[in-house]
Amino acid sequence: MSMTRRGFMSALSVASLSLSVSSCGSSGSGSGGGTDIRFGYIADYNGASLLAVADEQGLWKKHGISASYKTFVNGPIQIQALGTGNLDYGYIGPGAMWLPASGKSKIVAINTLTYADRVIVKPGITSLTGLKGKKVGVPEGTSGEMVLNLALRRAGMTMDDIDKVVMDAPTVVSAFASGQIDGAGIWYPLIATIKEKVPGLVEVASTREIGGSFPTAFVAGNEVQPATNEKVVKVLQEANDWRAAHHEESVALAAKLLKVPEDKVKADAANVETMTTADLVAKTKDGTVGTWLDGMSDFFARTGQLEQAPAADTFYSADVYTKAAAR
Repeated sequence: MSMTRRGFMSALSVASLSLSVSSCGSSGSGSGGGTDIRFGYIADYNGASLLAVADEQGLWKKHGISASYKTFVNGPIQIQALGTGNLDYGYIGPGAMWLPASGKSKIVAINTLTYADRVIVKPGITSLTGLKGKKVGVPEGTSGEMVLNLALRRAGMTMDDIDKVVMDAPTVVSAFASGQIDGAGIWYPLIATIKEKVPGLVEVASTREIGGSFPTAFVAGNEVQPATNEKVVKVLQEANDWRAAHHEESVALAAKLLKVPEDKVKADAANVETMTTADLVAKTKDGTVGTWLDGMSDFFARTGQLEQAPAADTFYSADVYTKAAAR
């Protein structure tokens, strides 16, 4: 399954910026001759919390892995890095699910359900229809574009009704704050940053209000060995269960890794629904996870980001997840 030419060129163009827009750092415990992996993430609670827990609890070392971390501004850039061999694992939100669905990577673990995405508008605009003909910033191929598409459809509009301006997430923040755009499809915690500069902004649509299930996930490059996937997934599962049992502590650990105040991460985490590993295994076996992913694929087929909607089992390694949980 291949992504559209437009989608591929978009992913390729943003990928060329990956080294300049992402801050590099390393974390994880050395394993003394174990497996080395490179793990990408987005600097928010969804993307960072399990990695922070894995460090603090010594889970990488426990399973014979040495992990280095690297931050990225979105999922598509990580998928491209996986494809070029510059990354082994990454984290994506729901807006980038079309990329593993197109065969560019494999989902090895579902992380959370997220409801952090919004369409925001500048003061003076009170509804989505007020964006007709106006400039709307959006990081293409991300959950920002996803929520914008969903909101426009619900309002009986399409992308043709607005002046869509493609920009990366940090540029959306600065462009909205400086009044260069009238609206944006973007997510928390970036919206909280924008609110500090434009306190009167209006949220005219949200994924929670629109309804549905919006999964986040960890993905592996197609060349990563199954044995490595199983070990890494086991670390993520143990970190996941610790996070589920220690919510406040996981917020503090994520804040420490991200080097941001705890209250900001706590506000971000309020948009996140976590699940235990046992729950995720059950939802994998009973088809619930497949239903979530099928729903995302159907949506991206409608937007043209996928030529057709593939079955979830073609890009979600359910057997890896359930096998790791049984160890």
